[in-house]
Amino acid sequence: MEQVTPHDGESVDIVAENIEQLQTIFPEAFTERKVNFDVLRQLLGDASVLDEGEEKFGLNWHGKKKARQIALTPSAGTLRPCPEESVDWQTTQNLFIEGDNLEVLKLLQKSYAGKVKMIYIDPPYNKEKDFVYPDRFQDNLETYLRYTNQIDDAGMKISSSSESSGRKHTNWLNMIYPRLKLARNLLRQDGAIFISIDDNEEAMLSTLCNEIFGQENFVAKIVWQKSKKGDAKLIASVHEYILCYAKNKAAIIENGVWRTRKEGVDEVFDKYQALRRKHNKDHLKIREGMMAWYRSLKADDPRKNHKHYNWSDDRGLYFPDNFAGPDDGRENRPRHDIIHPVTDKSCKKPSTGWRWDAERTEWALAQNPPRIHFGLDETTIPNRKSYLKETALEPYNSHFYQDGRSATLQVEKLVGEGVFPFPKNTDVLGKLINLVVNQNDIVMDFFAGSGAFSHAAFNVNLEDNLSVRHILVQLPEKLDADKKEQKAAHKFCISNGFPPNIAEIAKERIRRAAQQIKDENPDYDGDLGFKVFKLDSSNIRFWNPDASDLEQTLLDHAEHLVSGRSEEDILYELLLKRGVDLTTPIERKSIAGKTLYSIGYGVLFACLDESIHRDDIEPLAQGVIDWHGELDPATDTHIFFRDSAFDDDIAKTNLSAILHQHGISHVRSL
Repeated sequence: MEQVTPHDGESVDIVAENIEQLQTIFPEAFTERKVNFDVLRQLLGDASVLDEGEEKFGLNWHGKKKARQIALTPSAGTLRPCPEESVDWQTTQNLFIEGDNLEVLKLLQKSYAGKVKMIYIDPPYNKEKDFVYPDRFQDNLETYLRYTNQIDDAGMKISSSSESSGRKHTNWLNMIYPRLKLARNLLRQDGAIFISIDDNEEAMLSTLCNEIFGQENFVAKIVWQKSKKGDAKLIASVHEYILCYAKNKAAIIENGVWRTRKEGVDEVFDKYQALRRKHNKDHLKIREGMMAWYRSLKADDPRKNHKHYNWSDDRGLYFPDNFAGPDDGRENRPRHDIIHPVTDKSCKKPSTGWRWDAERTEWALAQNPPRIHFGLDETTIPNRKSYLKETALEPYNSHFYQDGRSATLQVEKLVGEGVFPFPKNTDVLGKLINLVVNQNDIVMDFFAGSGAFSHAAFNVNLEDNLSVRHILVQLPEKLDADKKEQKAAHKFCISNGFPPNIAEIAKERIRRAAQQIKDENPDYDGDLGFKVFKLDSSNIRFWNPDASDLEQTLLDHAEHLVSGRSEEDILYELLLKRGVDLTTPIERKSIAGKTLYSIGYGVLFACLDESIHRDDIEPLAQGVIDWHGELDPATDTHIFFRDSAFDDDIAKTNLSAILHQHGISHVRSL
């Protein structure tokens, strides 16, 4: 039976995977798994292998190499399940993870690499009052935070906004760089990332994203105007940005262009359907009703932009669009006859000829109802019917106005006034999600803040009958009752029995948003839950010998698992380290008095009982074999036992041998 080593308690080793992939492509650049960089450069087209020195084009800052190394260093942490803080733990496909997002992103690499369709983040903008981390840190997070000058040697926070230190941009870049590197790994080939930012770091972020994602994968810099007016001594800044980069722009386009619904179009459809129900197929009365409704709207109402869609037939609402060919000077434009259906005479032709040739015109006329709109007689040039349902989508605009105050009012209705200032707008986030996703896609926000992204994902699923899954990550950033801007949030947490931190506010906001959706849509059965996990040190103890007392060290490590951890803690670490989705179903059975877990319908089995005697071996093995046969997993099964549970090595060897004889060869001990 193979024993899990300390390295099995780490997240995916990105460096090793990168080396393996490079060696597959360029084997001649490797000697004993070491890279000959001169050879590699030659293979990449640099025949001269010039010594270029340090003056290269790009964004460089003090600590960049170390920041890159931090992204490549595996995490020794784990995610501990918290069913008591979750909603619909057994069934939900959504995740809310508490902890530093750098470590969480590392831990998610095996299970979610290449699986996330869309990432949205709203990182700190590096303004004067921005703070990213709590005051004290421990374990595997401390080294990173000390290196980036966010804590001192005593573990106390150092402000990241101290302009006089000369580190304002440097510290921010050291924070965001490794996170974006890891985020890119999680994206699918046809995935994309959207990053909110303002003028403080927009230039730095754009240059950094060009390096990480490739300038060829830049999609757009969206300008979000959040106010109509502002207060400034020189020029009022009333906007911020959303940078969008693709993982692979060509892959996205190959899968279909991005489109969003025109503003107000759904309300127009609702009015039209109401008139259809009222007037049945009397399209004249439907048109009169639509025109009267359009006239009643205010001039700046977005629904009024569709007022030309006031005709209808059995196919739907349309407007008679221009059927003439463009005036480009071409003499060979189609000029075939189109016969009026009532007068049976050839209709008047446009001077520039028809837009469609005779074959397509015949096709349009043969449709039921016809796709060509005629006047009262042949003296009127016919038009082609442009149906609203076929033109309801449009490209997303790189500039839009959305009042920033509306999001604050939405959150205040859920959690109270002043609890979370300046949250992101769920309508904006919903449009971005809808722009990218299809059924069952995974979306992610690892700077979750108030939880607006989860609320937006719920709305998208409800409105468009989708089952988009989401993952949120938020640091449990502590709230200070003595700080004026945090008093309301601190009071909210205490009054609700929560620890006073931002993650608790986000979770409660999501719970209340979900309940609001249920109350307003009692027949809706979509996923409105989330599983809560919290970042912690690994459940597997690392070998850390004391050279002065090796005997005691050996005794201390007789049990390889950390005391005080539950079986569920260990099970979910197995999922993470084996690359299994954290929402994978876990079943349990009692066999020979022991609890046996099946994860992912037999992909993994685990028995974490603290005592397995020789007499238990055969019935336990037979139970595993029988259940494995029932489930018949499509891939090789791995099974784990607690190493210290066995009476001796003979019992462990016998169990492994029996399972191996029945095709279960991946037997490991923890």
